[in-house]
Amino acid sequence: MDRKAEKLALGSDHAGFKLKEDIIKYLISKEISFYDFGTYSDESTDYPIFAHAVAKAVNNGSFARGVLICGSGNGVNMTANKYPEVRAALCWNAEIARFARLHNDANILSLPGRFIESGEAIKALDAFLETDFEGGRHAARVKKISPNL
Repeated sequence: MDRKAEKLALGSDHAGFKLKEDIIKYLISKEISFYDFGTYSDESTDYPIFAHAVAKAVNNGSFARGVLICGSGNGVNMTANKYPEVRAALCWNAEIARFARLHNDANILSLPGRFIESGEAIKALDAFLETDFEGGRHAARVKKISPNL
């Protein structure tokens, strides 16, 4: 994947705001395109607002991948995974992010803003962006994630 050609959808609540700002600085330095769905400060807010915005954008194909951040990462991850075309993965290091892409074709990286340092989050982001889906036996498993409703 050409990292510079793909535009990322970003979102966080107040607990993830600082980490999102660090990620934005990193993306700018690497000339990786993104759209920031908010929040735009560390003032208290509700994580589902931003998780829904990013997940809808990935679900409808406007963005191939996204990054969501809240305090534990769980709230944004649970919200995003309500969408049938979203496979959000809660990751706290590069190896988990790599396997989320390699085996699960994750399209949203969820990060725990209160439990991960910026450097480790950026390593996870790099792994998420640089790893392609392996396909093969994993493709059949990924197809089974969303139920036939």
